[in-house]
This record gives sequence, C-alpha cells and structure tokens, in this order.
Amino acid sequence: MEKANQAEVAIIGGGIVGCAIAYYVAKAGIDCMLIEKNDIASGTSSKCDGNITIVDKDPGFDSQMSLVSQELTTELGDDLDLPFEYRALGSILVCENDAEMEAAVEWVKIQNEAGLRFKVLDQADIKQESPYFADDLPGGLECETDSLINPYLFCYSLIDKAKAYGLKLHTHAEVKGITKQDDFKIDTEKGTFRAKKVVNAAGVWAPFIGEMLGIDIPIKPRKGHIIVGARQKPIMMRNVMEFGYLMNKFERERVADARTMEHGVALVLEPTESQNFLLGSSRQFVGYDSSVDMQVVETMARRAMRFFPKMEDFNMIRTYTGFRPWTADHLPIVSAVEEMPGFYIAAGHEGDGISLATVTGKLIEALLCEKETIIPVNPLRFDRFTKTPVS
Repeated sequence: MEKANQAEVAIIGGGIVGCAIAYYVAKAGIDCMLIEKNDIASGTSSKCDGNITIVDKDPGFDSQMSLVSQELTTELGDDLDLPFEYRALGSILVCENDAEMEAAVEWVKIQNEAGLRFKVLDQADIKQESPYFADDLPGGLECETDSLINPYLFCYSLIDKAKAYGLKLHTHAEVKGITKQDDFKIDTEKGTFRAKKVVNAAGVWAPFIGEMLGIDIPIKPRKGHIIVGARQKPIMMRNVMEFGYLMNKFERERVADARTMEHGVALVLEPTESQNFLLGSSRQFVGYDSSVDMQVVETMARRAMRFFPKMEDFNMIRTYTGFRPWTADHLPIVSAVEEMPGFYIAAGHEGDGISLATVTGKLIEALLCEKETIIPVNPLRFDRFTKTPVS
C-alpha cells in the first residue's frame, strides 16, 4: 500500500473540529491523514456563524472549556499563515424584559465568581451599542473575551499549516466502510486507507461512521437557518444575541409567542468583516432535511424586528441552513471508545463547534499521546451515555 494511504492516525471529517484536530496532531509530529467526503468546510462549518463565545455557555465546566478554546484560538493567530478574520470585540446578550434582566444580573454574578469577564449593561449601554435597537430594551450583559472569526477561512488556515507539519489530506473520499483487525481498514470512494488509530470528527454524520464499527453514537442533527444581510450601514460592531437564546439552546422554559417557540427562534446577529451581517437563529429536529423553510425565515425576521425595528427596510440577500450535531446534555463527545481500542470520537458540539474546535483538537492530541489533558475530560467521555448510573 502506498505510504500516502496509511498513517498512525486517520481523522474522518474536514469540518472545523476535524481541521483543528489535524493541526494539533500534525504539529505534535504524529503521522496523520484527514479523510473528507467532500471538500474542507463543506458541511456545517460553512453553514454557520463565526462566534467564539462564552456569553452563551452554562457557568462551570462549559464556560471554562470555552475560555481555554478562546485562548488557544488567540495563540493560533501567531502560528497560522493564512488570515481568518479574527476579531476580538466581545459580545453581548440583550434582554427583552425586566424578568430576563433579573436573570442576566444573576448570570453575570455567577460567571464573575468563576473568574470570567462579564458585566451588566443598562439601557443606556444598549443604546450606545447600536442606534437600531428598540427603545424599550432594559439592558443586557457583555462578555469581554468573546471574538469572531470566518469559520470557512479558519478551516483552510488550519489545514494549510497542518500540511506544512506533514498532514496527508484526502478530499472527495467518502468513507464507505471501516473494519478493524490489527489496524483500521477504511474503505472510501478513493480507495482503501489504513491507520492504527481513527478519530471520528464527522459532526452530524458521526453516528454513520460509528455504525460501521457497531458503535451507537447518540448525536442527532438539529437544523438551523441563517439569513444573510446585504452590505449597508453597520447595525452592530460586534456579535449580539437575545437572552432567550440561552433558553432555546438548553431547552429551558421561556416566555415567547407560539410560533417563535415552535421554530426554536431567538435573535442572533453577527457583523462580518465584509460588512454583511448574519441573522439567526432557529433550532429544529427535522432529520437531515436541509431545505429552507420560509415560515421559519419569516419567524426569524419578525423576531429580529422586535429588537431592531429600525432596520425594517434593510435588504436580505439569501438564506441557508446547516445541521448542528446535538447531544442530550449539550456537551460534545471528546473521548476514546473503550470497547473499540484506537477509536476516538470528537463530535456532538451542536452550535459550539466554532467555539470549541481548538480545545477539542488539543484534547484529542493529548488523548492520542496518552498525556495530561489541558482540561478535565470526564464530562466529555463517550461512556457517560452508555453506563448505567449507580442508584
């Protein structure tokens, strides 16, 4: 077999998580290859926004993991050769009513106690953020360390550097089957590959890779819509979400109209470096149906108008959908699989793949090398879904 078709480690999936893993593994000097069924960043990572945020993370392990990932992403600005539109501007959550404002104050207190840089914003602060905001918004909160990137460019930048470190890249090579004897045999549209270890970083497609080895991976696709706004006067200089986004994300009780609730809609607005803006968000379990639902788009637009009524005449140029790999506890799986030695999973990040890609890459590198991890990995273990709790 040709040397290009074998490696110590094979990474399956060329989205942002797979690209980050490829970068850290190749940089560590490990012989590795990346296998992608289409092209780099052709799936979820090209159909999402570019938020690297803590502002929308649960206090505790979730937010601390995101902080480490932010720090790693900042460091990559010095090592990667291709720019990826990194902008460290912070982000805000805006509240619709006084009840949400009370919850936001408590949210800031908890995050501050954990050592994170959050602060409360009052009504005057919100008005300074954008002249397009509704006048009756009571305030919100800010996370100073949040940043924005272009996820598409980030994937290519990571792969560019990984190849310089020795990565072997195989695109348009859909995996058709995997078997294991002494090593893993990976059958693809571009021939057969062999590796001693395999990292399943296939996102919403990770369960299909697992099935090939008899492993049930509890990840479901959760569809999200994004509307792209035309270039015009800047609405915001940095990312903004409504506080209700947290309620949607973590499936908690939320006060909103029936249509907003049905489509899982909450305001997210991200300004891009090219002076467009991305408008979201929605969350739906509809299998792998990627079609655009105009009812959902209308609900998102209506929700945006609640917070930005003065942008009613702005032009929207297109809408697209993407799948977010959902797990029941909203944490990714970053783990070895005990019943299949040499097989690892790095998937299930839902809408946090952009935020958590770098820490995931660093964790997988440590697991492969059997060295101490940068953060604890017990909350991310695969067997948390398979072990029966002790009563």
